[in-house]
Amino acid sequence: AACGSGDDGWSLKVQPEVRAIEGYPAVLPCTFSHPQHSQHASLQVVWRLGHGRSAAVLFRCTSRAAAASCEPGPQQDQRYRLEGNPREHDLSLRINSAALQDSGRYYCRMEVQGHEHEHASYEDKMGTRLRVEAAPRILGLSVEGSEESGYRALCRVQGSPLPDVQWLGPDELLEGAAVGPLAQGVPGRYHTVSQLQDVAPGQQYTCSASNPLGKEQAALYVLPPRPGPPSVGASPPLMLLLSVSLGAKVLLLLGVGAWLLYIYTFSHHMFMLMLI
Repeated sequence: AACGSGDDGWSLKVQPEVRAIEGYPAVLPCTFSHPQHSQHASLQVVWRLGHGRSAAVLFRCTSRAAAASCEPGPQQDQRYRLEGNPREHDLSLRINSAALQDSGRYYCRMEVQGHEHEHASYEDKMGTRLRVEAAPRILGLSVEGSEESGYRALCRVQGSPLPDVQWLGPDELLEGAAVGPLAQGVPGRYHTVSQLQDVAPGQQYTCSASNPLGKEQAALYVLPPRPGPPSVGASPPLMLLLSVSLGAKVLLLLGVGAWLLYIYTFSHHMFMLMLI
């Protein structure tokens, strides 16, 4: 644990790092101590994300000597609340439904006003690093290119730790020069794009993303070109996309002039309309 202290005996104690799972609450511990006979009229608790000019105040509340709780302001975001009780020297912060974007360094600050202090503030300078982790999620699967230049499949993935992405053919794991990462998004530690080159019509390819928290797969099937006389600007082969979480069913609906894609996960559905 890291500590921040003043010359008058007041000090803060925080945890250097906290790990949380996406969708679940995260608690950032922060406690304080003070001289035995110290008295104060009010204590203000401030939690912020980041340091310096880019810092954002996420939570602020005021605890008065006669009050039983620390009262936040009327505009306080309800995702954040004080998990601890200042009267018990506990300023811990609770973040509900933690998201990947909540990852970062948080700072606990205490401002004291009272009989012995005109105004004094205490803050741990190192802060607490929050790492939010999430199981892999395939955000998109697509095919680019033309019959002349060849086709390539793209698989966009999100997760933390950054998922390992593999491509599978009908019977084997695809490796070599035709497979590789294309780019990492912003921030790169959450998103990545993997590409598979030399995609052939009439074949099925599966994008598989995994990390220690889980695994998700999405399958792509490229239909052969429709028979008919060649024409300028002819459309590329039809691409049929199937996306499924591990252990879920594959759902496919064929509509007139369009493919309807169902991305099925354990507890929710999302659909995408691909016009041909």
